[in-house]
Amino acid sequence: MRKNYFIVLLPALFIFSISTSKAQSFVGSTVDNYAGIQSVLINPANSADSRMKLDINLFSASAFVGNDFISVDLSNLKNFTDGFDFDTDAEKNPMDNNNFFGNVDILGPSALFNLNEKSSIALTTRARGFFNLHNIGGELYEVANSGVDVDNFNLSMNNLSGVVHAWAEFGLTYGRVIWEQDKHFLKAGATLKYLAGAGGVFGFSPNLSANYNSTSDALTTGGNLNYGYTSGFDSEEINFSDVTGGFGADLGVVYEFRASDDWDENPYKLRVGLSVTDIGAINYSGTSNFRYDMNATINANEFEEKDLEEVLADNYQGSETIEKTKFGLPTAIQVFADYSITKRFFVSAQGAISVKKISDIPVSNIINTFSVTPRFEMKWISVYSPISLRQYDSSVAWGFGFRAGPVTIGSGSILTNLISSSSKSADVYVGLKIPLYKVSAL
Repeated sequence: MRKNYFIVLLPALFIFSISTSKAQSFVGSTVDNYAGIQSVLINPANSADSRMKLDINLFSASAFVGNDFISVDLSNLKNFTDGFDFDTDAEKNPMDNNNFFGNVDILGPSALFNLNEKSSIALTTRARGFFNLHNIGGELYEVANSGVDVDNFNLSMNNLSGVVHAWAEFGLTYGRVIWEQDKHFLKAGATLKYLAGAGGVFGFSPNLSANYNSTSDALTTGGNLNYGYTSGFDSEEINFSDVTGGFGADLGVVYEFRASDDWDENPYKLRVGLSVTDIGAINYSGTSNFRYDMNATINANEFEEKDLEEVLADNYQGSETIEKTKFGLPTAIQVFADYSITKRFFVSAQGAISVKKISDIPVSNIINTFSVTPRFEMKWISVYSPISLRQYDSSVAWGFGFRAGPVTIGSGSILTNLISSSSKSADVYVGLKIPLYKVSAL
């Protein structure tokens, strides 16, 4: 059964992401010269001429969740030992266009190894899930979240959209030094991916109005809504037993200015990278696509015992068609610059910009971010502390992470969340690998 994804998933993900040790997209760690296979995820050109002779990932997990509707005081985690109460544990900021988002990224058995001084290849296995809900009225969100008391409201939502999509990837990466002259090095790389889609659910409305009367508990809506899901998609048990194939790609280049002739003593003074990640889509056949006329008045208590699909089917006029539907990947432009202050101290700047529009349904989207990360780096250990600006979050996220040989642990927001009384996003990641460094590396 397809539950109220766009209604209840965000609070659950938010609490999950900060109360467990499994989580996010390796914020702050991927520019590390010893990041190995993780660095390939943001730019396949990082595979070439790396400091790793062989890097074997055993397991890495990363998760990220955020919104601009609720903020939570994470500085005192014991508040949540008895569970999360939406009314008392969250500060709300309802608007006509609130946004909710989250993703989970699991890197399975994967390996990066050098073919020669100029070429490297990598093999990756990966499972990913994305959740996006954009431009939903905050008060409507509350009404649809059973058990929440809401005052009267009247709102209009434009380009309301939501997507949940899960898929696996099997990637082959090739990176090569394509130009080398004096102190200038240029590397290029590409990752080709076979995609195995587990399915998804989506919704879209170009204009949806909602009027709520708290006295009668009557919810009056107007407009139209498209709602659909892939064949066999089950929200309570997402699996890959019946997958749909597709193809994707990452493309990237990296330039290095090497001020020293001894690469092992000081690899570069400046390194700059540009890539386009997650090009591609998965085409699902047999997708159930419902088109509803939303001009009706219903009792809001419907949401207490029914999921979204049941509420729509029981109260609104609609039609169903079985169609082929293309679920787009979260295509993004990734840029970074890494400056060597000394042999072991670096500072990097990273940006990630979504290429896809919110209205491109059904398409997953990353959240635009910009980070500055000071870093201490040696062969067996790195310590870094990213400072980030994130779309839909007016505050700055401050994190901490480290790599100690085979173990990587960190978060792009843990320090902010420990001291802030109003956190709107959270992330954390962990990784375990077998790194084999080049003999001459420091």
